[in-house]
Amino acid sequence: MRSILLAGVSALVLGLAASAASAQAPAAFNRIATFNVVDNLPAGADPAKETAAEIITYTEDGKTLIYSDSPGKRIGFIDITDPTAPKPAGVVALDGEPTTTVVIGGKAYVGVNTSESKSNPSGHLAVVDIASRKVEDKVDLGGQPDAVAKSPDGSFLAIAIENERDEEINDGAIPQLPAGNLTYFQVKDGRVVDASKKVVDLTGLAAIAPEDPEPEYLDINSKNEVVVTLQENNHIVVVDLNTGKVTSNFSAGTVSLDKIDTKKDKVIDLSGSMKDVPREPDTVQWVDDNRFVIANEGDWKGGTRGFSIFDKTGKLLFDSGVAPEHMAVRLGHYPDKRNKKGIEMEGAEVATFDGQKLIFVASERGSLVFVYRDKGGAEAPEFLQVLPGGIGPEGLMAIPSRDLFVTASETDLREDGSIGSVVTVYQRQPGATSAYPTILSENGPDGLPIWWSALSGFAADPKTPGMLYAVTDSAYAQARILTVDATSLPAKITKATVLTVDGKPAQGLDLEGIAVRPEGGFWIASEGNPEKKENPTQNLLVRVDADGNVAEQIALPEALASQATRFGFEGVAVTGTGADETVWIAVQREWKDDPKGFVKLLAYKPADKSWTYVRYPLDKPAKGWMGLSELTAYKDGFIVIERDNQIGPNAKTKKLTYVSLKGVTPVALGSEAQPPVLTKTEVKDLLPLLAAPHGYVLDKVESFAIDAAGNAFIVTDNDGVDGSSGETQFFAIGKLN
Repeated sequence: MRSILLAGVSALVLGLAASAASAQAPAAFNRIATFNVVDNLPAGADPAKETAAEIITYTEDGKTLIYSDSPGKRIGFIDITDPTAPKPAGVVALDGEPTTTVVIGGKAYVGVNTSESKSNPSGHLAVVDIASRKVEDKVDLGGQPDAVAKSPDGSFLAIAIENERDEEINDGAIPQLPAGNLTYFQVKDGRVVDASKKVVDLTGLAAIAPEDPEPEYLDINSKNEVVVTLQENNHIVVVDLNTGKVTSNFSAGTVSLDKIDTKKDKVIDLSGSMKDVPREPDTVQWVDDNRFVIANEGDWKGGTRGFSIFDKTGKLLFDSGVAPEHMAVRLGHYPDKRNKKGIEMEGAEVATFDGQKLIFVASERGSLVFVYRDKGGAEAPEFLQVLPGGIGPEGLMAIPSRDLFVTASETDLREDGSIGSVVTVYQRQPGATSAYPTILSENGPDGLPIWWSALSGFAADPKTPGMLYAVTDSAYAQARILTVDATSLPAKITKATVLTVDGKPAQGLDLEGIAVRPEGGFWIASEGNPEKKENPTQNLLVRVDADGNVAEQIALPEALASQATRFGFEGVAVTGTGADETVWIAVQREWKDDPKGFVKLLAYKPADKSWTYVRYPLDKPAKGWMGLSELTAYKDGFIVIERDNQIGPNAKTKKLTYVSLKGVTPVALGSEAQPPVLTKTEVKDLLPLLAAPHGYVLDKVESFAIDAAGNAFIVTDNDGVDGSSGETQFFAIGKLN
């Protein structure tokens, strides 16, 4: 068995491995479209209700996708005749919750769960005519179906009857009868033969709860051998469909992991370890007739965070170890808030493109798809690239005939103000390089990836072109300044500086803006939340030395602090030097004493500790709220990020504006004089920029800086992968006009 070398992974992600022109180098996949499942609702359906796109397949001409929408009790169709512009193509209502669909000829065969309870499972195979979009037949399965697979030669259709456990009983431990099984049918003349149904008993095989096998996923090779994962049993079974006999079965084994994060403490600490953790595989896919790959979800006792390749005798040929986990950290996709199972590998797909066999494995909690090239036998697969998608990609499907790859992401968080379930289309592009990631981290002094996420503010080094400083917000307990090399592609995070007070990590800071002090060091804006019921926090202006030592924390005068809401300090900028040094702070939204539609830009002069302010006029939002996210000194005023709080298709305003201070005299806090209202000019509409990666428009474009050479940069905030896909987009936009 061999493992992936982290150095090799890093080099490949940086796009420095092999030239795209090399005969051995596969072309890169890049995202070309994102389809919102809510756009395919039937007439009369409530668009506010949850939708899903869990498992996905396609019609034999490769022009229509079919996904399962379990909450809606339907399957949906997407027209990808033009894959860059997917179109809604209708739904078919079902008498239960669809799990997996396979297509044979003009028929879609859908596993449908009709269980009234976990203890009384039931389900059927729905036969849907694709042309008429009608259910023609239902074949009783005698239990709750999960995965469905067809054989490459079209002669068999097999279903994993899971009869899943109730997680509310005995802490979800098995056994919980009735037992699951493998059910399969013969296929003749493009139709499933109902009377050919066979049930393969899988009890008595696993060491864990042998009386209660819970088949999770299955796949069929060209010899009509089906491999089945029994996830909770941590077991794998191979069955010959020609005879219905079990030909081999074995434990999926355990894995020991070092240098991983094991605590939900809002810090990514790669010093933990887990010993002898069961793999508990989810998806399984044959790589060839002898080998298969499993995605190790570690659903119950696991957290194995990777994937493995076995042969059908049970010999372990390869295990990814911590390489995918470290890559997620490097890309800012590590889900610390949900890290009991780490990045949680769940989906897998294997397909051949232009003679090269590729392995795709998906991280549900990290919302990434890792792409590898199979090198055969026991040789470690070659890491190629990562793909971003929606939140929680689970269904993976390759369409080699059209050079396409598709993911289905079931998570719908629209109720929480995030994105809904989506289907993402990628295209294999000869000669192209990977468009993602746009920013990643190098290794730190300990040889491990510098961890990061939730970038919330930018500043540029005044002397070195391309050198930026970023801060991360309260998604993490540790306040840090990150050094960014924006001259590389992707941009690289090269250093992390922890903010300290008396030599200990600073506590209670929510860093939202950073500016470089003329005398050295930084000014940082820390957003407060006085509305918190427990431990309300203050908005603070923080003076920080170059080494991260917090030299001073400056609170607002009480008269102003009492007017604050939970939408506080965001961007910070500096004008002037010496006695004229003035620190400007953008307040995100209206405070209690602000007229609706106007927010404060506060000005603090360290020399005399005085506070003054002006007002900035906000656009009226089409939906939600409007606010400020960044402040950058430019010419005789500032560049401001003004944005709504909407995501995806609801996003209407994300822009850069310019406001001049020429002739403007701020008023003192508490003054009876009305503060001046700044005049703003739009500099750049950021929506086309945010739409250009062909994903969903990201909500939080929060950081902007202009470097020493006059080049401008923008980055988005991924909320620390909490209610987010983890995607971060870094844009170099050149010089402003």
